[in-house]
Amino acid sequence: MSLFKARDWWSTVLGEKEEFDQGCLCLADVDNTGNGQDKIIVGSFMGYLRIFNPHPVKTGDGAQAEDMLLEVYLRDPILQVEVGKFVSGTEMLHLAVLHSRKLCVYSVSGTLGNVEHGNQYQIKLMYEHNLQRTACNMTYGSFGGVKGRDLICIQSMDGMLMVFEQESYAFGRFLPGSLLPGPLAYSSRTDSFITVSSCRQVESYKYQVLAFATDADKRQETEQQKLGSGKRLVVDWTLNIGEQALDICIVSFNQSASSVFVLGERNFFCLKDNGQIRFMKKLDCSPSCFLPYCSVSEGTINTLIGNHNHMLHIYQDVTLKWATQLPHIPVAVRVGCLHDLKGVIVTLSDDGHLQCSYLGTDPSFFQAPKVESRELHYEELDIELKELQKIIKDVNKSQGIWPMTEREDDLKVSAMVSPKFDSVSQAADVEVGTDLVPSVTVKVTLQNRLALQKAKLSVYVQPPLVLTCDQFTFEFMAPEMSRTVAFSVYLKGSYTPSELEGNAVVSYSRPSGIPRVIQCKFRLPLKLICLPGQPSKTASHKLTIDTNKSPVSLLSLFPGFSNQSEDDQVNVMGFRFLGGSRVTLLASKTSQRYRIQSEQFEDLWLITNELIIRLQEYFEKQGIKDFACSFSGSMPLQEYFELIDHHFELRINGEKLEELLSERAVQFRAIQRRLLTRFKDKTPAPLQHLDTLLDGTYKQVIALADAVEENQDSLFQSFTRLKSATHLVILLIGLWQKLSTDQIAILEAAFLPLQQDTQELGFQSILQEKGWEETVDAAISHLLKTCLSKSSKEQALNLSSQLNIPKDTSRLKKHITLLCDRLAKGGRLCLSTDAAAPQTMVMPVGGCTTIPESDLEERSIEQDSTELFTNHKHLIVETPLPEVSPLQGVSE
Repeated sequence: MSLFKARDWWSTVLGEKEEFDQGCLCLADVDNTGNGQDKIIVGSFMGYLRIFNPHPVKTGDGAQAEDMLLEVYLRDPILQVEVGKFVSGTEMLHLAVLHSRKLCVYSVSGTLGNVEHGNQYQIKLMYEHNLQRTACNMTYGSFGGVKGRDLICIQSMDGMLMVFEQESYAFGRFLPGSLLPGPLAYSSRTDSFITVSSCRQVESYKYQVLAFATDADKRQETEQQKLGSGKRLVVDWTLNIGEQALDICIVSFNQSASSVFVLGERNFFCLKDNGQIRFMKKLDCSPSCFLPYCSVSEGTINTLIGNHNHMLHIYQDVTLKWATQLPHIPVAVRVGCLHDLKGVIVTLSDDGHLQCSYLGTDPSFFQAPKVESRELHYEELDIELKELQKIIKDVNKSQGIWPMTEREDDLKVSAMVSPKFDSVSQAADVEVGTDLVPSVTVKVTLQNRLALQKAKLSVYVQPPLVLTCDQFTFEFMAPEMSRTVAFSVYLKGSYTPSELEGNAVVSYSRPSGIPRVIQCKFRLPLKLICLPGQPSKTASHKLTIDTNKSPVSLLSLFPGFSNQSEDDQVNVMGFRFLGGSRVTLLASKTSQRYRIQSEQFEDLWLITNELIIRLQEYFEKQGIKDFACSFSGSMPLQEYFELIDHHFELRINGEKLEELLSERAVQFRAIQRRLLTRFKDKTPAPLQHLDTLLDGTYKQVIALADAVEENQDSLFQSFTRLKSATHLVILLIGLWQKLSTDQIAILEAAFLPLQQDTQELGFQSILQEKGWEETVDAAISHLLKTCLSKSSKEQALNLSSQLNIPKDTSRLKKHITLLCDRLAKGGRLCLSTDAAAPQTMVMPVGGCTTIPESDLEERSIEQDSTELFTNHKHLIVETPLPEVSPLQGVSE
């Protein structure tokens, strides 16, 4: 414990979660007792005004109830409090309180009490001025040399000085070139206002120059000022200090000399009346507040400077005389006479810690308490020791090499998506068309508890979304360190992504060498890829989502997508993706349904998912927990199968093109060898059109390579559309059968095993890697023969260990249809150990066909299942929805 610690004479904490600044503290005899005892006046940004008169019984006592003379809630934030002769006709002290749009002057008076409760204090409003501009700070003094009263000058946020002669407004002047307001002080000896401008220079303005300059309310251009509308405001002197100022104080030695003290961000300056530097001091720590006052030594000035290291330094001119430690970071410091104790240092922190302290070196003695003696029972201690040793032994045995429990907070990763787009879009080399492609900034923050080395952050988004930077490496991160990286996301391709969710993954090694991976997901805004569009009256694909709550206005669900030309139709909304496709969303006014329609089946996914998410968030904010969505229409498998067929056709076409390319490459190398042999022959022989054949083969190789590349781009886009459709089918199955989160996760694992189509990785990957169709077919077959099986015969069938590209997609489509059929008959998805047990299917009302027990029986119901699930296109279009007919009946 340091000897040089501020001795706590009296302290208290003001309010809860209140904020304070340098203008919120003042010491003065505000109730005009005349005994020379100061009172502590504190105002907070929450609007509370408090007056204290501390008188502790012994040093270090906390605040007692009688120490607070007054506490008043003034409703408006208090920016600054000052005490002076602010009321005309009297030289009594009054309290001036500055709010952001108001200046109030109060009188503080006390009534002598006759009972044990003590004296009663109250404030009375003498007058107030409503400000036309937002105030920043104020100063006061005998402007113009007036006697027996103080005038007030307020500086606004836009750089205007407003002078008030007590109850009346005098004038207002704009400071030339003002951008941001700075600290303001008044020098009575030179009758000047001194401030620090945003140009980082100290400026002095004479009061007489301000009074006779052009009125701020009638400020005109420079050319018109020259014509004589008033004198131009001219600065008296300036001094460039090269940094922003925190505060300004004026200290007078006597009537013939005064000094201007300026506290900067790294230095504090002492200036003469004419702006010349008397001295300056470079500070070792970042300062938070200061207070100069006259020293007992002739011609010197003491300065209290508080800093952000909880220290208070006392300088005599530029020499450090004392350093003392504070329990908080002070934002305001004052010196006064309290309870007949002169020179009490009063400090205030930004969170309301108010402390009165004095300087000294008396140590704080600590006396250890006596240890309670007791008799030792050695037998009980031996039993306890053996039990503890047994626990330690058991833990070591069960733990092994890998620890059983690890701290999960070694590294915390959080991602924040900016609510606004970048002012300058970072999109480059986009292929969207004529639309302006926006970009949004994402910030990822890493907070580590332990020291980490070579932590690698990888960020992933779904194509065609791209990142300006997707890899970040941190060579070393010190303990309790926070690092933040930022990058932008934008749409590059002309088609829509399958998801708007991104993933930030951090890989690192713990100090013990164990590798760890932690991830954080973030969601991108829909407006990044979508714009408001005109609703469409007709569409080829439609979906209807049922809910159990009254319909919600689409304008409140999608506030950023309202079409100005369709303000009267609150239950219809159009969306236009940057790629060009359109989606229309309709809500019924009378029923609890929403319809989504589009020309492309896969485009329904993002809007449907966004609708359900926003509905859930809307009702959660309303405190409604039983909101649920459902889907009662036919499963749109036919459109889904068309996308599967298109994707599979591109895969087959890619195989054929690569096979042709391989043949032409072999032919090209054979012709090259023939030509090389002819050219090396000593007896020249005719080429027999080998050069023409070489040129033709070369052109075929180039054309096939371009075709393969074009097919790969088409395959990549097709796979993205297939993923969107797959997400939509899984969502509809979950709503249709009311599946749990675990069951939906099983479906996603079966239908979405690949994040990227493996054929795009290289020409030879088709023969080595497995594609989407055969992988999904194997996963669905596994579900049908395990948790969705009916008999032990199906469970006995084993899957082939080798996955090959199928001849067609008929088997896959049949298995998907059968999966939906068994879920409709009460099948349950699970991965537990009892999944192989035969399940009892719950028959829905109205009856249904039996579940086949063999592949032959599957074929027998193929036709019926196809009619049940694949003829849904006409059913959806023709199913009547009387409350929501396209665009005509929506505005009912």
